[in-house]
Amino acid sequence: MRPFRFVRSTCSLLVLAVASTQAPQSAQAQDWVNAKDRKTNQSSFRAIDEWPDPNEYRNAAGAPGPKYWQQQVDYAIKATLDTVAHAVTGSERVTYHNKSPDALSYIWFQLDQNIERGDSRAALIAPALPTRIPEQARRFLAPEAFEGGYDLTRVQLVDARGLKKDARYLINGTVMKVHLAAPLAPGQSAIIEIDWHNVVPEGGRNARGVKELVKDGWLYELAQWFPRASVYDDVNGWATDQFLGQGEFYLNFGTYDVELTVPRNHIVNATGVLTNPTQVLTTTQQARLTKAWTSPTPVFIVAADEVMTPQSRPAGTGPLTWKFHAENVRDFAWVSSKTYVWDAMGFRYRPTDKPIELHSLYPRDAMPLWDSVSTKAIAQTMKTYGRLAFEYPYPKAVNVHGPVFGMEYPMIAFCGARPTPDGRVTPGLARALISVTIHEVGHNWFPMIVASDERKWTWMDEGINSFLQYYAEQEWDPAYPSQRGPAKNIVGYMRQEAQVPLMTESNDVQTQFGNNGYSKPAAGLVMLREQVLGDTLFDEAFREYSKKWMFKHPQPADFFRSIEEGAGEQLNHFWRGWFYTTYANDQAIASVESQAGDSLLGPSRAGQTYNRITIENKGGLVLPLQVEVTFDDGTKELVKLPADVWRKNELKFTYGFFSTKTVTQVVLDPNEVLADVDRSNNTWKKPPTIS
Repeated sequence: MRPFRFVRSTCSLLVLAVASTQAPQSAQAQDWVNAKDRKTNQSSFRAIDEWPDPNEYRNAAGAPGPKYWQQQVDYAIKATLDTVAHAVTGSERVTYHNKSPDALSYIWFQLDQNIERGDSRAALIAPALPTRIPEQARRFLAPEAFEGGYDLTRVQLVDARGLKKDARYLINGTVMKVHLAAPLAPGQSAIIEIDWHNVVPEGGRNARGVKELVKDGWLYELAQWFPRASVYDDVNGWATDQFLGQGEFYLNFGTYDVELTVPRNHIVNATGVLTNPTQVLTTTQQARLTKAWTSPTPVFIVAADEVMTPQSRPAGTGPLTWKFHAENVRDFAWVSSKTYVWDAMGFRYRPTDKPIELHSLYPRDAMPLWDSVSTKAIAQTMKTYGRLAFEYPYPKAVNVHGPVFGMEYPMIAFCGARPTPDGRVTPGLARALISVTIHEVGHNWFPMIVASDERKWTWMDEGINSFLQYYAEQEWDPAYPSQRGPAKNIVGYMRQEAQVPLMTESNDVQTQFGNNGYSKPAAGLVMLREQVLGDTLFDEAFREYSKKWMFKHPQPADFFRSIEEGAGEQLNHFWRGWFYTTYANDQAIASVESQAGDSLLGPSRAGQTYNRITIENKGGLVLPLQVEVTFDDGTKELVKLPADVWRKNELKFTYGFFSTKTVTQVVLDPNEVLADVDRSNNTWKKPPTIS
């Protein structure tokens, strides 16, 4: 147990630990108190049964075990963008390396673009449109009827001699099962080639890989755009969850070599390093990039007055092919448009480091907002996330403006926010871009590198990322009005009946997905860091978790166990309450009593008063106590008590202490850091003396 801490102290409280006068009992909330059967262990501090037993793959400390394994999948892709038909035609060679201990007879693929089919499962289960749709929400809806999805023109197996044979395959909605010619033994590799064609939607059910018409022309954001091998792991076997739009994706790490053929007047950026800059960039642009890596402020690579001018593109006619190489990434996304302004700068953790390339691409419609904010916000993300988790390991990070307000892929983010039609930029609009940029670039850490299963556990990427975003915003500006992170901002949601636990799979979160997947886990982790464990313990444990699961696939129990192991605290009560239930925190003052000190312990306490503050736990959550005591001379003491006070009785605790002054007021959670949902019972005031 950590020692009690006192702050804002103007007099000393003489603390005496005494046994609670309440009869021992253990209950999570009133619904358990009324239960008839209390013969089993119902303590919030008990072990969590839902956690899988440790094994050789994932150990009891929340780390990869000695036999941890994961598959590797490498891609060689060639694709062409047709800006007349608004379509992508692609061909990929997928090399699947079986590093599992199992022989595999088939390989599952994700076909996320099939969500755009009119008969897709997402379309069939979609509810009717509401009577009114906010303007911002309309961009996520197709402006007209659209029939998308993949047109697969070839699926073939390639044998060791290079001979190709048509594969037997089966499509089930947004997943495809490709049968192999023979079982793929551990340590062996299989090669599959797939050709496809798909039209790029405008809006749609996916609202991730889309196109948009801006003043200067079309821009394209290509994401979840090619058939991708599903994950086979030690927890699920094959991960074949349908893509319904809400749960995002879970993918393998590998190497990508991608060639993208686009109109000559287009600028392209993507996951990975551009390997043929001399063929697709002018000498001026190459020189500007070299300058940018040593510049403390963004440098224009394509300035606003150069957009769509002949000198902004290499001389010649016909399309250009941009080539990118990426290692140890779990996906690949790209953007292409003739409308882009492009600025860049370098970032280093240390002066001797090789610079990390920071890029921003945006149409002129997005100025003057994007050119003043975007790249600087990427740099802030590098600083904060690098300190709290690990230093960014990739060579570049890109932020692109378009119709996708916020979405992330390795090394590249799609963000929204643009000036009003008359060109105004309000402080709120600037903050919107700062926040979404930090959040989406921050997803490079979680889940692009610490690669959790987004189809199942939204809080493991969105929640953890929103938690880190909060600190990046505060470091950008200590007065930043962060929406996610502060405990008091989640109180409204915690009061509601329409909740599901955070440990609900992504597609099964019925309402308020943002509060459930982003805000509540962020607030809980801020609370865990600042109020339960303290910054030092939490930060060390969190960095350990982050680093040991870099480029691997953690599960929820791996996170929980890692934090406990690194911090040296058993936190079952916190995980159970905040993640596995929808209980709220409602701590209430039941009574405040005082008696003469000498009546309790004799003359040694003459002139002192012994005070008892009885606190009830009405909401079910087991959290620490923060008790602010005000005395008759106006001085105050803030007493912080650990959650262990509830071990013997989860419904009521009486705190006792000696003082030389009279208590006039007691307030629970005075700084609103514990998300108390009913503050009407948090304050006691000494009744006035009747003369």
